[in-house]
Amino acid sequence: MLARFVNSMPTGLSNWITKLYFQGKLLKSYHSPALVRNRREAHSLQAHYHYKTMDVKILPALQDNYMDHAGGNEELMKLHPGLTVYGGDVRIGALTSKVEHNTTFNVGNMTVQCLFTPCHTSGHICYFVTTPEEGNDPIVFTGDTLFLGGCGRFFEGTAEQMYKALITILSTLPDHTKVFCGHEYTLQNLKFAAHVEPENEDVKKKISWSVERRDVGQPTVPSTILEEKQYNPFMRVTQHAVMKHAHKLDAVETMKAIRLEKDNFK
Repeated sequence: MLARFVNSMPTGLSNWITKLYFQGKLLKSYHSPALVRNRREAHSLQAHYHYKTMDVKILPALQDNYMDHAGGNEELMKLHPGLTVYGGDVRIGALTSKVEHNTTFNVGNMTVQCLFTPCHTSGHICYFVTTPEEGNDPIVFTGDTLFLGGCGRFFEGTAEQMYKALITILSTLPDHTKVFCGHEYTLQNLKFAAHVEPENEDVKKKISWSVERRDVGQPTVPSTILEEKQYNPFMRVTQHAVMKHAHKLDAVETMKAIRLEKDNFK
């Protein structure tokens, strides 16, 4: 109900409330020992590897203007002056290169294509990465737009925008593209997917697989674009079974209806 109420407000006011919400989450993390690494720092450790033909430095990956994704930018820039920080929103800390839809850049021999997918945030970018070598699957970093079995809340956007992001843009990537999302909410998302499509065998199989993975402490990410189109209800809003559940005849209205339902799903 809270997300629905905030989304009904004027855009400027809803954006301000959303910002306060995430600042509150960040403040809470400062007082939680379990979340101590969620303070305004990078999310992963740096590493430096020396090879015969290359010198590789691995730095934390950051995206999106929310502090739970990009909160370490300024500190990272202090540690490594001259870094390029790409992003699609001027609110991103230490941003040096603002990108747009289909902007491309290279990291070594990897080509990164920027996909503008506003909705969860108004400047959200997904990053589609390919290499020229055969046998390397393409990958896409989807941040808070596409999760395994789910999608992000419509904090700063609309159902039309999420439909475009998921169906028009991400669904058209090669089926074998590996999907690396910004958070792992897999079992919670798949529980909702089973609620929407109780007869979907792909959902049932993915739940069983995910439970086995979590039981042994292994991640469920990545998935693939093909898999998401098989069990993710938000990638399946054009399917009759999902429309029927939502009592809608239009895919965008279906997207809106099931996202509102998911916001209150237990």
